[in-house]
Amino acid sequence: MPPNSVPDAWAKSHPIKESQVTTNEREATGLVEGIAADLPVPGNQPPTGQADNTLGTAAEEPQLPVSRGYIFWLMLASFGASMAMMVPLSYGIAVRITELAPGREEILGYITGTAQLIYLVLSPMVGIWSDRMRSRFGRRTPFIFLGTAIGLSGLIVMGSAPNLLIVGAGWVLGMTGWSISGAAIQNLMADKLPEQQRGRVSALTGLMTQIAPVLGIGIAYAVSSSTLLVFVVPGVIGAVLLALFPLIKPEGSSKNLAIHSGVTAKSLVASYGFNVRKYPDFAWNWLGRFVFFMGLYFNTTFGTFFYAQRLELPVREVAGVVATIGMLGVVAAAGGALLGGFLSDKLKRRRLFVVIAAVLFVAGAVAEAFAWSLPQLILGAVLMQTAIAVFATVDQAIIFAILPNRTETGRYMAVVAFAQKIPSAVAPLIASLVITLGAVGAEKNYTLLYLSGAVLALAGGLVIASKVKSIR
Repeated sequence: MPPNSVPDAWAKSHPIKESQVTTNEREATGLVEGIAADLPVPGNQPPTGQADNTLGTAAEEPQLPVSRGYIFWLMLASFGASMAMMVPLSYGIAVRITELAPGREEILGYITGTAQLIYLVLSPMVGIWSDRMRSRFGRRTPFIFLGTAIGLSGLIVMGSAPNLLIVGAGWVLGMTGWSISGAAIQNLMADKLPEQQRGRVSALTGLMTQIAPVLGIGIAYAVSSSTLLVFVVPGVIGAVLLALFPLIKPEGSSKNLAIHSGVTAKSLVASYGFNVRKYPDFAWNWLGRFVFFMGLYFNTTFGTFFYAQRLELPVREVAGVVATIGMLGVVAAAGGALLGGFLSDKLKRRRLFVVIAAVLFVAGAVAEAFAWSLPQLILGAVLMQTAIAVFATVDQAIIFAILPNRTETGRYMAVVAFAQKIPSAVAPLIASLVITLGAVGAEKNYTLLYLSGAVLALAGGLVIASKVKSIR
């Protein structure tokens, strides 16, 4: 049988347009196990030698479920990307600052903020490049390898840097590289996951991103006698897992995909936004996500100082409390992600779980706002972490369903990232002012801050639940 033909029996029972036949190797769990896994299926590519003109406007929604094997390797790739990114961010950079400029903790904000801003500017351009990539390896696979190479080189620079300026430059490379790889994984999920799998797969990959930093920091601590290994070991583990995914589960060729248009200065500028009137569901979801994350960053930015005040402990002595609450939060987040993802798939309802997440966040924020004991603080933190996980999992499934144009998945996923990245930069600045309102003496007004965060999170959830009409 020619490699790019569709079996007659299958074609008769599944009538499709010729332009819908794909050459991607796609795991098709509804077909004959072990044989049909590699058969061409309906999707986003035409047969070899034939251009699919429908790709110039909008690609078809993926219909067939991916296999358990594909999901397994997707989870491992997500685990690797998270470990490589988060270990330097949450541990490695602090180690380097302590070595090179003791007592200058504020430099952490400058380094991470600068890198985040640079990638925020670059991300739509990377997305456009990814969408238009035509290669025998596919559209997303080259960016998995490109990002991994850049990210790993950045970690090597950071681990061996003689001063903080070079550490900062290394993190610009590191964050940019690992973010490119992570975005490529998300774009593959949007390209390949059918509606009935989006919730559960988002939950499973989200679970991996929660577990990876915890294990990664443990690994980094085990090799902490060598600063270079603190960066390189988690980075190499991440790089291997990322590289194995497309090697074992190849994306397939994108050579015959039609390219809608070239990249011009005008289209590049336009890629940083979208037509709000033409895509109202996408617009409302973006706004709701933005407002929700504003509330989230209100209530997470000053965690260490907040716990120190409420427990009447010096800041240096609150590390154990933060670590304990963090571990419990990971467990809660894992449960929330799995519960929200699997149930929303089973019930075929997404917006309901967005509301549940918003209400849980409010409950946690109110509990923390009025907490003056460790059990109350733990309760509030666990509720909020559960809410964040449910929201992130379900809203990602919503995003995959309402993408305006599937031929430009990378570009639109970069725009979605703005709804989280902008609040991460803006919310801490506003929160710094909020905690001074009505403050008495040295005690900051964290009650007002946490209640404000609750209001924003609830508003964001309600915007999505009431305005995104095309999703149940």
